[in-house]
Amino acid sequence: MIGYLTPDAELVQAFRSQRHRRGRPAGPVARIFKTAVKLSDLFTEDDIAAIRGTLDRPISGIVLDSRRVAPGNLFFALPGLRSDGARFIDEAIERGAHAVVCSAFPLVVNPRTTFIRVDNPRDVLAEVSRRYFNSPDEKLKVVGVTGTNGKTTVAHLVRHILSGGSERVGMLGTIQYDLGGRMVPSYRTTPESLDVYGLLSQMRTAGCKEAVMEVSSHGIDQKRVQGIKFAVAVFTNLTRDHLDYHGSIESYFETKSRLFTGATGCTPHTSVINMDDTYGRRLLSILRGRAGVVTFGESPEAEVRAIGIRLGFKSTSFRLVWPGGSADVDSPLIGLYNVSNTLAAIAACRAMGRDPAECAAALSTFKAPAGRMERIEEGQPFNVLVDYAHTDDALRNALGMLRSITPGRLLVVFGCGGNRDRSKRPLMTGAVQETADFAWATSDNPRSESPDRIFMDMKAGVITPGRIAFIEDRRRAISLALDAARPGDSLLIAGKGHETFQEFADTVIPFDDRQVVRELIEVKQLSQT
Repeated sequence: MIGYLTPDAELVQAFRSQRHRRGRPAGPVARIFKTAVKLSDLFTEDDIAAIRGTLDRPISGIVLDSRRVAPGNLFFALPGLRSDGARFIDEAIERGAHAVVCSAFPLVVNPRTTFIRVDNPRDVLAEVSRRYFNSPDEKLKVVGVTGTNGKTTVAHLVRHILSGGSERVGMLGTIQYDLGGRMVPSYRTTPESLDVYGLLSQMRTAGCKEAVMEVSSHGIDQKRVQGIKFAVAVFTNLTRDHLDYHGSIESYFETKSRLFTGATGCTPHTSVINMDDTYGRRLLSILRGRAGVVTFGESPEAEVRAIGIRLGFKSTSFRLVWPGGSADVDSPLIGLYNVSNTLAAIAACRAMGRDPAECAAALSTFKAPAGRMERIEEGQPFNVLVDYAHTDDALRNALGMLRSITPGRLLVVFGCGGNRDRSKRPLMTGAVQETADFAWATSDNPRSESPDRIFMDMKAGVITPGRIAFIEDRRRAISLALDAARPGDSLLIAGKGHETFQEFADTVIPFDDRQVVRELIEVKQLSQT
């Protein structure tokens, strides 16, 4: 089960909570309670390759999971990586589906059900969802943030600045979904297009005028953001990640670039690009000559840039410069990469019409997202930080930053996820050994892969065997690291960040690095009294 209401229940909730005009509900809710939505309202001739049955029939909702089909629903039988939705058509019909969308007709077609064959099911799903929810992206100014690292921090910064302390700004991201009137846990960085449009609709109903969303490469490739009219799209950076899915970094980059070139169905009104990043510069060359491109970075050529950067352990300051102005920035975020994240957010907000000087002033009250270089303070005489860094580049950046501000030793606990890109495992180990004084390699989310096999891949990156220990049990590894830490040291616990679980082959167990650290420190402090 996902962590928020199904599309039909979302509309019922919106109907109950929205203000009525002249006693009548407005928007997509009205279509359920006043006039039923028909298939003919949702499909055009261009969408349909072939049809068996009639489009002149009402539907009560759109569903992707056959187990959640209710009477009158439209069921999309999507092809998937692990299973094909066509296998569940019979179940959907038994549960009362009025219509089925598929890429090939089944051998036996139920005469009581309308079957619609389409050539590109995910494209059609996105467009049908958009129509069903009455094009909420046209009523919101949406900011999309993509890149390997920094998406969550940039998205949270943008929402904080745009809200101005009082405005409701919706958000979809890795940690949570802010729907304007309520907050719900995230179950996927970029949800399916049906859910994206449904959630944007809820934001609009709650009074949001703007929204920000993290856009993953999977989300782009699987058409989850197809057709969304982004007011601003932000490119943070691109480093080696998700190659188990994309196959190569070139394919990964090509996928990311679609958000900016119009390949997702709409071209952003403004593209905000990191000029300090190699792939950011490549993207700029692709977009050369197009209107609405803004650059950021430390580069003197960047339109929104930082000069006079001063890094501290608890804050960062610099001079923000943009065409026509400048302002001092004092940010609670630490590290050079967070200077880049801050510039990205301010450039995006400037594109949304905000004054950069006011954006800079708003940073003083910003609180970093959970698990993003989050400091754990329980009275211990050394520094403990929890971060989501799970690529070699992210680890190198995080550890390089901590090295520059740590008077003592730099310690790190890290792991590599199972059933993911194996080629990055030795690179992550190498990145850690380049900078850390000592490391504990441990389990991250092993999933169905053997920890021994993961460790074998990681060990290929070992430079100095005497400065790393391999401990399968993550809690044990964290405990050993805390035992080893001395006053003035910094301990980074990397890889899981905000996550509150650990995935194994056939189960998911509760596991929160932050909570585990707090519990272990308390136990160790009590044992010393």
